[in-house]
Amino acid sequence: MTTIVARTVIDPSIVSTWFAANARDLPWRNPETSAWGVLVSEVMSQQTPVARVAPQWEEWMERWPTPADLAAAPTAEVLRAWGSLGYPRRALRLKECAEEIADKHGGNVPSGVTELLELPGIGDYTARAVAAFAFEQAVPVVDTNVRRVYTRAVLGRPLAKPQKAELEWVAALLPETDAHVFSAGLMELGALVCTATRPACEACPLASSCAWLAAGSPPPTDEELAGKKVQKFEGTDRQVRGKIMKVLREASAPVPQAEIDVVWPDAPQRSRALYSLLEDGLAVQNDDGLFHLP
Repeated sequence: MTTIVARTVIDPSIVSTWFAANARDLPWRNPETSAWGVLVSEVMSQQTPVARVAPQWEEWMERWPTPADLAAAPTAEVLRAWGSLGYPRRALRLKECAEEIADKHGGNVPSGVTELLELPGIGDYTARAVAAFAFEQAVPVVDTNVRRVYTRAVLGRPLAKPQKAELEWVAALLPETDAHVFSAGLMELGALVCTATRPACEACPLASSCAWLAAGSPPPTDEELAGKKVQKFEGTDRQVRGKIMKVLREASAPVPQAEIDVVWPDAPQRSRALYSLLEDGLAVQNDDGLFHLP
């Protein structure tokens, strides 16, 4: 796949125009949102629907509007504020990130992808997203939504599988001006229109040039379906961890083992989940054998 083909299939101006008319009114898209606010929104939105993230993000930004504010907050308070967003280790990493920004960057979120990647808990996608959306840099940002739009519109394939060259492919699409707007539009298109199931192709601004539509919207092959694992939640250790964390968040004092035992009937699984929380630093057992948030 050459750069020339990619450029002729997705016209950035079409995506940016569509985005201007259809973008969701998410609180972190306010022009006054700080780079820190953008970073927090990206971390919170990992594997979590934005509808759940939005109210939580607003509460966090009111309580901890700067990295220094979060860095100074007690860990237990941070975990309680994280609530049921899921994957609470993200809250710990976000606090560590805030501490490093406060200590090593004068309280200011660094703008470069390389510097951002050096922060605790910041991976390649998040670093690029912050560079693009907080600092308006022309860097490719590829998440599942972008990957799906590109895979269908350019490659004519039904499933969005990671590709080694995808950053290079998306970089080739970036316009010379307002690349961050195009990047946000590409993501929004995947989230609202070019969805994983039941894509609204009739409402897609790229329909006339989409390689997947031109090929007759072929379904995924058996091999592709076999490689697409659906993560379950019910009955998993993650569900048990969540139930235990809920007990600890809502407790006003350290709790005995008995209060944890009632949340799940499978004793070995419950013990495994509790031990993993202790190992991850999300729970602490004191000298009296009671459990509490760190």
